[in-house]
Amino acid sequence: MAKLKLRGKDLIEIGYPQKGKAISIAIDVMLKNFRRERKDKVIQRLKTILKNPEKYLGDGIVGRIAEELTTPVEVEAQQLATTRAPFTIFGENGIADEAKHQLYTALKLPIAKAGALMPDGHAGYGLPIGGVLAAKDAVIPYGVGVDIGCRMCLSMYDIPASYIDGHRDKYVNMLQEHTKFGSYETHKRINDHEIFERSEFKDIPTVKKLFKKAYSQLGSSGGGNHFVEFGIVKISDEHNEFNVPVGTYLGILSHSGSRGLGANIAKHYTKLAMQQTPLPGEAKNLAWLDLNTHDGQEYWLAMNLAGDYASACHHDIHKRLGKALGARPIAMVENHHNFAWKEMVDGEELVVHRKGATPAQKGVLGIIPGSMTAPGFIVRGTGNKHALQSASHGAGRQLSRRKAKQTITQSDIKKQLKDCGVTLIGGGIDEAPMAYKNIHQVMSNQTELVEVVGTFTPKIVRME
Repeated sequence: MAKLKLRGKDLIEIGYPQKGKAISIAIDVMLKNFRRERKDKVIQRLKTILKNPEKYLGDGIVGRIAEELTTPVEVEAQQLATTRAPFTIFGENGIADEAKHQLYTALKLPIAKAGALMPDGHAGYGLPIGGVLAAKDAVIPYGVGVDIGCRMCLSMYDIPASYIDGHRDKYVNMLQEHTKFGSYETHKRINDHEIFERSEFKDIPTVKKLFKKAYSQLGSSGGGNHFVEFGIVKISDEHNEFNVPVGTYLGILSHSGSRGLGANIAKHYTKLAMQQTPLPGEAKNLAWLDLNTHDGQEYWLAMNLAGDYASACHHDIHKRLGKALGARPIAMVENHHNFAWKEMVDGEELVVHRKGATPAQKGVLGIIPGSMTAPGFIVRGTGNKHALQSASHGAGRQLSRRKAKQTITQSDIKKQLKDCGVTLIGGGIDEAPMAYKNIHQVMSNQTELVEVVGTFTPKIVRME
């Protein structure tokens, strides 16, 4: 059957308004979702929506058309404010000017209410990595990030940490056999998970198209700085939430996100945001979606799905490795660090974006990793309001990927791995330990934001 051909004049003839975006939105929706239908059936469908658009508000497929017909949105170029919303920078001396200026730009958005920059901050797209921004009734897709729900997960086992050195080959084989990385590696057998029963996979057209990809990638990890590691957990706080004695334990730590599902959601809704809230060049990646619109609500649902999917991937990774170990974890700690939450800030509900920042509300546990040869930290948040109840999400890069490749050699990496007793499977020069800031300095710059409960020292690391 031939593909649907639909033009603006077809919609004008049946009464669609020429002013506004109803015609362009309608054509876009119909070509994406009904391109195999006969043209007369599509025209009839459009007539029905036009006759009673209120009936279709909230519909996952044609809701955007109905919304434009009932409350047309006038797209105007947004102007930045001349003053910044209040903010605090932690560890300012260790943060490059480019990252600070990205935060300053975000603070001038008309939706911005408050901001912060964590001590691991470095430049990104839109918000800097380590950037936190509270906004009113709006969500910024690039303020969340491309890897929606990127997250840490630590499982702790009542197995002596000395077993790693005594059975290193065994643990290396476990990572090689039971973890998958990158765009093409997937498990031969996919475990069932309730995430795939979620209504978003049926109700949101963009998400529906990503179901097969999400299903096939469950339990796998991305590239870049994503990893799965065996290491030594040291619990130093005798009043820990795990109710385990102070001491050392075997641990598994993973870092990954929502895979192709999250990346494609981010791409689609960032494009919509840029169309709906065009901004000056230096701020274009900070385009937002109004949460009171169809697209804003749809992104919010898709973002939360991607976050839950990221969590499901981690649980699957840890389940597979736990089965290989023949042990159940005695404790698990996990947290997102590329996400947006509705939270109360100074008595007002705002959307708090944490792009490469760890939630650190009072008493909330999280993990802040170092590098493949530096320890990570199990932390308890203090709820610091100046940081918008956040902390760093890691050590943070001190060298860009390009700079790392230009200045670091494989022999440099091998020497440091040997000195630290770390076995590396995969991993590129751009992820060399020397490309990252000193995690101990980063932690010393956020003593008001978190309390240290324990540490995780990597011993066997797998990356793409």
